[in-house]
Amino acid sequence: MTTPAGPLVTTVADGVARLAWMPGENVDVVRRAVAEALTTHHRVEVHLDPADERAQRTAAFSGLQREGVMRGVTVDGRPVDRVVYGRVVTDAPTHEPEAFRAMLNSVLPRKRAIAQMLLRDERDRVLICNLTYKADWDLPGGVVEVNESPALAVGREVKEELALSVPTGALLLTDWLPPWSGWDDAVCLVFDGGVHPRTLVDEIVPQAREIKGYAFSTLEEVDRRCADFTARRIRAALARTRGEGEGYAESGRPLG
Repeated sequence: MTTPAGPLVTTVADGVARLAWMPGENVDVVRRAVAEALTTHHRVEVHLDPADERAQRTAAFSGLQREGVMRGVTVDGRPVDRVVYGRVVTDAPTHEPEAFRAMLNSVLPRKRAIAQMLLRDERDRVLICNLTYKADWDLPGGVVEVNESPALAVGREVKEELALSVPTGALLLTDWLPPWSGWDDAVCLVFDGGVHPRTLVDEIVPQAREIKGYAFSTLEEVDRRCADFTARRIRAALARTRGEGEGYAESGRPLG
């Protein structure tokens, strides 16, 4: 795929060039090939073996950003995965700090964040929801969107799911969730939603697409209705409202 002169540049679509180079190719050589290709194309890309970490480092330090993984690409007659790195003419020049930050942002790990709210009634029961997309119950809340504050996210989710406008209180618990049932790991942030009259449930208008039930529940009911790790998280967060326990847990379990 390459020649002794350096990386091979192939036009694969209108304005799109694809690079290939021999193992161990010099970063400066690849960087020059990228810059030259962008004089006649608006995009340059390379498809790399996920196991080839050296080639991926070369791509990154040549000014290409990691864009994702193409699964099941046919190479030499068999389906394989390929990591796609790319650069477009509007990207910041490689010598500028912004370009370096953008490259690092594309290759460094990203962790999903989930924001939930602990709402209680006068009997210290906890508001949990019966969700349409899983059998067990959970605290109201959801995934934090890109560039969204977790504190804003939890208020947005409670408003969208239950039509409740509740001020977001202090962060009670940070709970790390290990990989589970097809999900990558995540960080769950549980915020204090305060104490409310039990009649708060009368104000709820559930979002039918996600919520099929809701109730203030005792810890015994939480144990029956929720997954074990969710029940542990709720107990840990509830303890924090009393000034007990630790502010960090993993799958609902405190360290140590």
